[in-house]
Amino acid sequence: MIRVKRIYEPPAAGDGYRVLVDRLWPRGVSKARADIDLWLKEVAPSTELRRWFHQDTAAEEELFDAFRGRYETELETNPAVETLRGIVREHPVVTLLVGARDPELNHGKVLEEYLEHHP
Repeated sequence: MIRVKRIYEPPAAGDGYRVLVDRLWPRGVSKARADIDLWLKEVAPSTELRRWFHQDTAAEEELFDAFRGRYETELETNPAVETLRGIVREHPVVTLLVGARDPELNHGKVLEEYLEHHP
């Protein structure tokens, strides 16, 4: 089972293996408070894609489908995806942690769906 959670939410016993999938460390979160098992920043969207998506926060909802397509294209050739697939195979529950403000429109959700449809 793969879950997505904001890193600003407190860790929970049901989180299983916790993987931070952001390229940048989230502001205001200490490493102790984050309680992560792995920081896999290589699986996050490229800096260019992240900047493009966040350039106009008012239009993020309209841009999300285009962002999803671009990020999925990046994932197809990203070797870090194999690392994450191995983690998912080894652990019954994996929680992907993101620093995104929106709990639904973020790269963690795209990554979760990608892994579920491309095992």
